[in-house]
Amino acid sequence: MADSAYIAALKMLGRRELSEHQLRQRLSRRGYDEASIDEAIARLLRDRSLDDERAARAMARAETSFKKRGKLRVKLQLAAAGIAPAVAQRAIQETFEALDADALLASALQKRLRGRDRIADDREFQRLYRYLIGQGFEPDRVLALLRRHKGHD
Repeated sequence: MADSAYIAALKMLGRRELSEHQLRQRLSRRGYDEASIDEAIARLLRDRSLDDERAARAMARAETSFKKRGKLRVKLQLAAAGIAPAVAQRAIQETFEALDADALLASALQKRLRGRDRIADDREFQRLYRYLIGQGFEPDRVLALLRRHKGHD
């Protein structure tokens, strides 16, 4: 049973990077017993197939590149994946040093405006503000960007 848990875990990791916590959950849901899961995890850690640092960096890049999310949301996603806070902080710092946070915020806004340059009214302004805050961007940066798109400075 331990070998089959190991093989199942390798297949899961072949599709995408997972944290140890996520992998444990998935193996448990598939019905593997704790001993088999522990043995498979230990083997994966030894051969470096499973690495929370690498998984955290991959998740942080995916959150910013594809989903256009800010620091706070990325931090929440990594915590939900069971990544240790210190590991998550390093991954977030590394990811955000490599990109322009203002460009990421502008990109997230453009995704919502769907090609328009202007915010139509106060209702849309408020809706976009709530959306961008929910995506993990800092309130002061969001307000400044939205005001520029509304036409006030």
